[in-house]
Amino acid sequence: MIENWSVTRWKENDSIVKRENPNRLGASTSPYLLQHQFNVVDWYPWSDEAFERARTENKPVFLSIGYAACHWCHVMEHESFEDETIGEFLNRNFISIKVDREQRPDLDQIYMRAVQAMTGQGGWPMSVFLTAERKPFYGGTYWPPQPKWGRPGFLQILSAIIDAWLNRRQEIEQQCDELVSHIQSTFSSATDAGFAPHETYLFAAGDALARIFDSHYGGFGSAPKFPHATDLALLLRLEARRPDAQRQRVIEKTLDAMAFGGIYDHLAGGFARYSVDDQWLVPHFEKMLYDNGLLLGVYLDAYRWSKKGLYSDVVRQTADFLLTAMRHPDGGFYSSLDADSEGEEGKYYVWDRQEIFDCLGRGDGELFCDVYGVSLGGNFEGRNILHLTESIEDFARRRNLPFEEWKPRLDEMRRKLLKVRENRIPPGLDDKIIVSWNALVIESLARAAMVFDREDYLSAAQRCAHFLLQQLIHPSFGLLHVWRNGIAETDGFLDDHAFFANALLSLFEADQNPLWLRKAIELTETMLRDFSDDQGGFYYTSRSSDALISRPRDLQDQSIPSGSGMAALVLARLGHLVLDQSMLERSARVVQSAAEYVSRAPTAVGQMLIAMDCFLGPAEHWIVVGASRQQLSQWRRLRAADFHTNEFWVESETFQPPCSELTSLFEGRSSGNFTEPTMFCCIGETCRAPIIGEQLILDAISNRGP
Repeated sequence: MIENWSVTRWKENDSIVKRENPNRLGASTSPYLLQHQFNVVDWYPWSDEAFERARTENKPVFLSIGYAACHWCHVMEHESFEDETIGEFLNRNFISIKVDREQRPDLDQIYMRAVQAMTGQGGWPMSVFLTAERKPFYGGTYWPPQPKWGRPGFLQILSAIIDAWLNRRQEIEQQCDELVSHIQSTFSSATDAGFAPHETYLFAAGDALARIFDSHYGGFGSAPKFPHATDLALLLRLEARRPDAQRQRVIEKTLDAMAFGGIYDHLAGGFARYSVDDQWLVPHFEKMLYDNGLLLGVYLDAYRWSKKGLYSDVVRQTADFLLTAMRHPDGGFYSSLDADSEGEEGKYYVWDRQEIFDCLGRGDGELFCDVYGVSLGGNFEGRNILHLTESIEDFARRRNLPFEEWKPRLDEMRRKLLKVRENRIPPGLDDKIIVSWNALVIESLARAAMVFDREDYLSAAQRCAHFLLQQLIHPSFGLLHVWRNGIAETDGFLDDHAFFANALLSLFEADQNPLWLRKAIELTETMLRDFSDDQGGFYYTSRSSDALISRPRDLQDQSIPSGSGMAALVLARLGHLVLDQSMLERSARVVQSAAEYVSRAPTAVGQMLIAMDCFLGPAEHWIVVGASRQQLSQWRRLRAADFHTNEFWVESETFQPPCSELTSLFEGRSSGNFTEPTMFCCIGETCRAPIIGEQLILDAISNRGP
């Protein structure tokens, strides 16, 4: 049972006040900032104006960082930022700045390092106190308005900060210098010129993940439990290299447990951000685009690897959720769905037994409640989070129900309940469109389109890619980071460039349109020009971005894969695809820049290890020429249905390369001597004899040939 703090806390605050007119945040495009436009607090967005006023008036800066779907951000807003006493104290003594971490992840990275250094932990809402020079000197996360639950009160914190500001300024300045020095050191790279990528590091990471695997409930570590999509993707790649029974158990136990648990939406599809308990039962109900893009890809590969029907269902339902609930009419995908509706966390998603009976009738209602663990007393605040305790196949066997009849019947029950749920007041939607997160969805949808022969998935991926290319690339400033209501803004970050380039490579594999390959190369060239550091790695911000107290690097994975790790993967994929040795060497140098993490903390750099796996190969090239478009499409889908890694498929209806970028790959393979459909298959530096003729090609693709 989890107490619904959102209800109790908001009701405790009896001094909520809202402005009649919006504050400065009213001009923002960020849904998160707009949520605070009527607060009592005289907020500024991040701006030179705010810091200049702090300098002129000799006041400290209160920096509050959060995001629109953040439950505890809402709690602190209602308790403190709408409280007249606290608001007036802030306005009198501080310059207050509100930042959307999703719009400015660079600021979030920098000041999160400061908070973690001061408190040993981090999270959102993040609360940091700065000087006018943007240097942090104190910080934390959520504080209640008054002392409670072992936490100091926010007003108490503010009073102590002002006392220190007025009476112990020298201590503050010293703290600032120490923190800035610490932040800069954490962003430094430790390139090891003697480090060489080797599969030993890959399997060492697999062993490290096995040590923190929860053998009872699945997943890694203890509560709160996050999906660890990147780590699961790495483990699947290791299976492709060298199958291992223990590793298989880690993968399947974790994927099964998440698909059965309350973290998964059993009516509409899609995953919540994390589970607050060990058992994956009670989710933190917000749904983030990046989680669903990543997990869509992981379950897709798990299905290709295992052919397990559960994983196929999860892929289809999650993709349908994204296309139905998260897509802008012009093709981009929205950022998130809130955890809260009507002031309560999870209210939109939970059920009473009687509600289910009212919708389904007593007979089907009893069956549904049995399948999804719905009890009279409930499992969350007296109500029920839907979850499975066994597979629907096992349930059918236990109840002697023919599965071929039972599954469509259960699907119809789910549809009926979903329709009822859609009449409830929905959670808030953060409708800004972020390049890097959209790229994760493009990549997974493009691959799912091949595996399941779903034209709607491919079309959605193509439309989203066109949307980003048309709306978020400025002729003067290049790729931008975020778009909302026709306005694109904020310089693109490393992950925007790397994730988008990677997605375009997967889209090229799915439909063989040379446009995607050319655009991926352009983004990679920009990434190399504007983000490279002098250690062989990358900065997170471009050389033209605003100067901050430190220029961050993101070698470690967070809720999304690291930009540096994805950049290394893009360089390796492109190097293998277009036979460019310099790109492969550059990929290896990026991995070298993370050598310390790879050697000592491999569970922190799963994306970098995925890049290493791709670099090491061996790359497998399948080049098919001289066949009809229909034949090529059929063979491409057939090959994609099985699980292969580091494989590169290129096709041409003629016997010539489909674009100039692939000329090197087609060298010696475009002779006029071939008159029938022909396939060239090379693994590493070794090539088979050409496979000529439709039936022999089909046998080779299906692993039936020599």
